[in-house]
Amino acid sequence: MSEEELDNFESDAELQLYREYRDVLRMFSYVVETERRFYLANKVDMTRGEDGWFELLLTDAWVWDVYRPGRFVQQVRVMTRRDFNVEELAKKDDLFAASPEENV
Repeated sequence: MSEEELDNFESDAELQLYREYRDVLRMFSYVVETERRFYLANKVDMTRGEDGWFELLLTDAWVWDVYRPGRFVQQVRVMTRRDFNVEELAKKDDLFAASPEENV
């Protein structure tokens, strides 16, 4: 396989992964970013451990990983000492909440 073919293969795989992400995003409540992975999940439990460790337990999750054939997982346990980010996604109903005029 030539370098150009390999680049095209990787680009196509990334595009397919992005399309899958776009299609499944509305199924999840949280976005979780760690130093190694990007996740979507419906439940996130965080525990602060000893010596600076954090444990994240993600339930009903999707993993951003182009090389992983099955990206839906029931539970993911992440142990980290590094930065991570957990964001709650806005629900469609939240985006169309009452306008300021309706609150007057």
